[in-house]
Amino acid sequence: METDLTAAYDRCRELHKRHGRTYYLATRLLPAWKRRHVHALYGFTRYADEIVDRTEDLPPAERAALLDHWASQFVAGLHGAPVDDPLLPAVLHTIAVFDLDRDDFASFLKSMAMDLTVTAYPTYDHLLDYMEGSAAVIGTMMLPILGSSDPVTAREPARQLGFAFQLTNFIRDVAEDLDRGRTYLPDEDMAKFGVTREELAEARARGRVTPRIRELIEYEVTRAQAHYAAAAPGITMLAPASQACMRTAYALYGGILDEVAAQDYDVFVRRALVPQRRRMAVAARALLSSTGTPVVIPGPTIHPESR
Repeated sequence: METDLTAAYDRCRELHKRHGRTYYLATRLLPAWKRRHVHALYGFTRYADEIVDRTEDLPPAERAALLDHWASQFVAGLHGAPVDDPLLPAVLHTIAVFDLDRDDFASFLKSMAMDLTVTAYPTYDHLLDYMEGSAAVIGTMMLPILGSSDPVTAREPARQLGFAFQLTNFIRDVAEDLDRGRTYLPDEDMAKFGVTREELAEARARGRVTPRIRELIEYEVTRAQAHYAAAAPGITMLAPASQACMRTAYALYGGILDEVAAQDYDVFVRRALVPQRRRMAVAARALLSSTGTPVVIPGPTIHPESR
């Protein structure tokens, strides 16, 4: 059993290392005993995401069946049933160790199922409903592992950080999501700037944004920045040993927004990435920062009406 558990944690760590380079780097700043639990949560979310996004050649019903089967194994494991899966034992063990809220995992799986059928979101409120399960709950799952001096007060900043990170991914990955037939830019936002899906597709094919798309992306960057601002107070509420990790993750994900701005909000000309030299410098600076050092909110000055 211990061998299976060790192998499951190793599998989660490999998934994290391969697919989550930014967060994996930040996780290395955590105390060693905490790292495998963060890897387990990442592995759980990544594996579900791969069922949804890496099986696109299968009919929707088969993809849904794969996700349902895996989710059923997970739920059975929560109730003590033996689980024959390469990574779920690590996830179940982490849930038990920290008594994580099972409802967070149910919300996450619900949002993953939405990705099988939902390809667009009419309003930002609709997108927030999706991100509640796909992003906000990741923050609340992580909080007991990271530790906090005031977990009740820290809960909302943790949720906001989940929103901020996922919106950053949506902005960076507009082209990739279009290739999958999805847009995470709300319809009402596109209409505000006169952008259509056809225009997005044409710009994607051309490899360059139009002026209207540029304005839309700038607007979404400002919206994401507002979530970073709401999340910022939570970093200093974390246990001292966890602050360097999350300060690094905060700065690196926020740095993606800075890169988007630096390329004049053109998300089609290239995928915005934080250069490796800057990544290492951010990690070193976070490690050397004193406990309680505030984080720097990414981007230009926030306009309150942009939320």
